[in-house]
Amino acid sequence: MSGTREPSAGRPEGSGGPSYLDLPLRTFLGLLRDDQPAPAGGAAAAVGVALAASLCLMTARLSSRQLPEAAELAAEAERLADTVAPLAQADADAYGAVIAALRRPTGAPAEPGALQDDERRRRLAAALSDAADVPMRVAEIGVQVAALATRLATNGNPNVHGDAVTAALLAEAGARSACTLVRINLSGAESDQRLARVAHLLAAMPSARGRTH
Repeated sequence: MSGTREPSAGRPEGSGGPSYLDLPLRTFLGLLRDDQPAPAGGAAAAVGVALAASLCLMTARLSSRQLPEAAELAAEAERLADTVAPLAQADADAYGAVIAALRRPTGAPAEPGALQDDERRRRLAAALSDAADVPMRVAEIGVQVAALATRLATNGNPNVHGDAVTAALLAEAGARSACTLVRINLSGAESDQRLARVAHLLAAMPSARGRTH
């Protein structure tokens, strides 16, 4: 999710269509480039981290001669990939509640379905807070994947060094992007503990560019 992007008429959010993971890549890219509010940055960040974890799985499987723990690293990479990939869909689904809050009409309390401005703001803030959970999870997983990829790039099979470096860079980008989305969604909740968690993740995440050459 990427803030409170205003929806336009067209594809409904949470319409019960195919999962993003079941779509052809061309179709998913088409959804990203159209003028609808989802999928957007949060889904792209989750997919980026999933790609990174999948590259880690491949490089770990090809590093058994260099790393005695290659099988364990491969299992960890597979677990992380399987965990983060569905978050692309979860991010879009969470954004559906934000869109619903934006679309609720405002007006006098007597009007059917209308909300007063204060109540609308409260509901929107609550929806944004709930939606921040998904990019928070993407960021946490991305940091783990970046660390795993850096380890594989440093000590793994040199024949797939470039693939491990790519994984590290993708994971870092996904994690940093997701952290930014959490901050955007929680911009009106300065005391939210997730903001401190984001700051900690960013501070603890060294740039992959400085460790994987």
